[in-house]
Amino acid sequence: MTAIAIFGSRRQQPFVSYIQTFIAAIHGKGIHIVMHHKLYDHLAGIVPAALDGVERHSGDSTVSADLAVSLGGDGTFLRTAQWVGPQGIPVVGVNTGHLGYLSALPVDRLPELPDLIAADAFAIERRPMLCIDSPAMPPQVGRYALNEIALSKEESASMIYAEVCVGGTPLADYKADGLIIATSTGSTAYNLSVGGPIVQPTVPVWILSPVAAHSLSMRPMVVDAASDITVVPSGRAPHVRLAVDGRSMIIDCGTEIKISRAPFDLAVLQLKDHTFADTLRRKLHWAE
Repeated sequence: MTAIAIFGSRRQQPFVSYIQTFIAAIHGKGIHIVMHHKLYDHLAGIVPAALDGVERHSGDSTVSADLAVSLGGDGTFLRTAQWVGPQGIPVVGVNTGHLGYLSALPVDRLPELPDLIAADAFAIERRPMLCIDSPAMPPQVGRYALNEIALSKEESASMIYAEVCVGGTPLADYKADGLIIATSTGSTAYNLSVGGPIVQPTVPVWILSPVAAHSLSMRPMVVDAASDITVVPSGRAPHVRLAVDGRSMIIDCGTEIKISRAPFDLAVLQLKDHTFADTLRRKLHWAE
């Protein structure tokens, strides 16, 4: 390993001692550190000396690293996936947020990370990601989603309509407050809150879950991730809201949205003694 990339939220004041120890340990092993500019600038105002030898990355270009560390919560992990996922760089999450469902380690174990890597303590999970193609997509939003895309009402009391085709075949005209198309990783996020199924995160499927559907027969369903999905929203209002892993925009009704499997899977590091059932029990209080 020659380089590590670090992405993080800008709420790290309580954890700077762990971060300083981690940076020193990485430098002690002769490994170069590339840090996203938002976290770099945040830490520069708190512990500037700790950043000696750390490269500040603008975030506007591809990054070259053997591993990416996500410092924050699940939202930070999703943004890290956007930053390094297309380059095939594995990501390990270190939780400094709240739930940290996607994280492998709590922040107090951050200084252990170099030794855990050297001891081959991690396994790689391949997580399918969504790719979104639409004329409405501004470049800064990003085309890829690890959790989900979600269509919802802009600011109207009336429902939205969504004409959905799967694999080129018409599936349904959804009438609902919204529609979620989730990955298996995202099955435990917004999808779960509207009654969608939990899916093991490495399984290559998409989940279509309506939000407050007008018809009781409109239930969540699971389709093969090899199937491309096309969605055309409409409604009484002229616009709907489209969110891609929480990155939100307003689009015109009638705009076609094409969804397919990304040309890469996100490589997520988890401790080898970790299981999906452990995560459900520990973080979702499964079966309690």
